[in-house]
Amino acid sequence: MNTKIADFIDHSEALAIELETELCKRPAISPESGGSGELDKCEFLESWLKQHGITALERYDAPDERAKGGVRPNLIATIPGSGSKGAENADSPEDPAVPRLWIMSHLDVVPPGELSLWNSDPWQVIQTDGPEKGDDPARDNSPGPRLIGRGVEDNQQGLVSSVLAALSLVTNGINPARTVKLLFVADEENGSAYGIDWLLKNQNALAPGGLFRKNDMVLIPDGGDSKGESIEIAEKNLVWARFTTRGLQAHGSRPDLGANAHLAGADLAVQLHYGLSEKFAGHDPLFEPDYSTFQPTKKEANVPNINTIPGEDVFCMDMRILPRYPVKEVLAEIDHIKTEIEKKHGVKIEYTLPQCMESKATPAEAPLIKLLSKTVTKVYGIKTHPVGIGGGTVGAYLRNEGIDSAVWCRIDDTAHQPNEYAIVDNILGDAKVMALMMMDG
Repeated sequence: MNTKIADFIDHSEALAIELETELCKRPAISPESGGSGELDKCEFLESWLKQHGITALERYDAPDERAKGGVRPNLIATIPGSGSKGAENADSPEDPAVPRLWIMSHLDVVPPGELSLWNSDPWQVIQTDGPEKGDDPARDNSPGPRLIGRGVEDNQQGLVSSVLAALSLVTNGINPARTVKLLFVADEENGSAYGIDWLLKNQNALAPGGLFRKNDMVLIPDGGDSKGESIEIAEKNLVWARFTTRGLQAHGSRPDLGANAHLAGADLAVQLHYGLSEKFAGHDPLFEPDYSTFQPTKKEANVPNINTIPGEDVFCMDMRILPRYPVKEVLAEIDHIKTEIEKKHGVKIEYTLPQCMESKATPAEAPLIKLLSKTVTKVYGIKTHPVGIGGGTVGAYLRNEGIDSAVWCRIDDTAHQPNEYAIVDNILGDAKVMALMMMDG
């Protein structure tokens, strides 16, 4: 690794803490969660980057009248590569045959939750020298400084690492081997309608030729493990369903005069759980668990008293389906089971899909995965392996557009928890991995 780059990152602990602290001061909570969005945080970051020499910046604001300023900002910083036509001027044409490296983190955070569970103000970064009393012993609990605060790990650790990696090149006057794009998106925590999904849907209107190219490589430092061994390349297909069963309300003593919507809904939930599990019963060792899951979850209130047969009932299901099964096949089986329950109970059932996401996989042999694996081994001295997950990430949007993406970082995974923390050594180490990838390994 270039010694100037390594030295810069090794001596950037204070810079990392400064940026983490300032970002944490500016809560970026979505309107859905009671916040005003990401504008304050984005404007600060944009100014900070300019002050530190990263000046090729573009803002793409998704309109959202609920948010401060009426927008949900998405920011892109460009560091031109030596192998592209744009090496001397970020605005000049690039060679489209040269793959670009994107590092995408998100600006938004979740609310802190129950404040009594925090040992400090969630919006003020606290630095400690190592594991705290009561920390989960199952985690790595690495020694060395750590930062506590909402968002310091999810996703400011990856954001700060990407910035340090870029600064290690810019400060030393070094062009990366390929053009680098740091992408800071909005709305990751609530479905990405104003973030990566909006950018992809509007990319041709936002930039000549579109923002993204099929040969782009995208690293998403927003998930991993405490050693950095796992590279997420695939996600299960995600379906959330809300079922509404309509029957006929009656007195509890005369069920013969009604059609019990709760009973029919309960029967539907059971039949869906076991029927879909049997129909789509394959296994894939890439995932944990290695099978599709069909789980009844939320149950909404129906009648307020015990002695009334409910005429309407609502429940929800969370389904995480192995990618080998197209969502349309699962929905067809849901319709079949639903029809049988309607006939059996004399009810009508409708359903909506609050989320329905089919996700392609990034090939384990893709250039991005090989490059990431090689650089992780160089920096951390470990071997990586590809994994699939049941949860959804922004990577799915890119993969569905034919763009390879990988979710990776070295974290203890304290996201969304009280006393969320980031380990400073992980911030610096991951920055070295990213800088090495910028220099093509």
